[in-house]
Amino acid sequence: MDNQKKKILIIEDEPPMLQILTDRLISSGFDIIQARDGEEGLQLALQNHPDLILLDILMPKMNGTATINKLREDAWGKSVPVIMLTNVSPDTDAALNEIVKNKPAYYFVKSDIELDTLVEKIKEILAAPQQPESK
Repeated sequence: MDNQKKKILIIEDEPPMLQILTDRLISSGFDIIQARDGEEGLQLALQNHPDLILLDILMPKMNGTATINKLREDAWGKSVPVIMLTNVSPDTDAALNEIVKNKPAYYFVKSDIELDTLVEKIKEILAAPQQPESK
């Protein structure tokens, strides 16, 4: 990664999880923007154009799936890397297809991923050359 701090938007409605992610990513050298629901997260994403978004799925106002759907409608939002985090696995093919169609960089169940692994995945994504969106 270059010397410029990468900006990460965390969209998470659970305060303890938001704080844990924020603290860990700041200590790893990232600038952090926080949102507590999908509506606020979408607005902050489109205003600030973060380098990567961590997106919870189950949230008030606008869930993560609706948020990424709206994000992908924007020219910039089509290609921003998004890591989806949730407390539950998709329970149907339809739910999984809804997630996959928006091309998240990763989809993780929170209880199944270590914080260090998540940070490594973020660093990998941000170090990779960004691919232009294919038409």
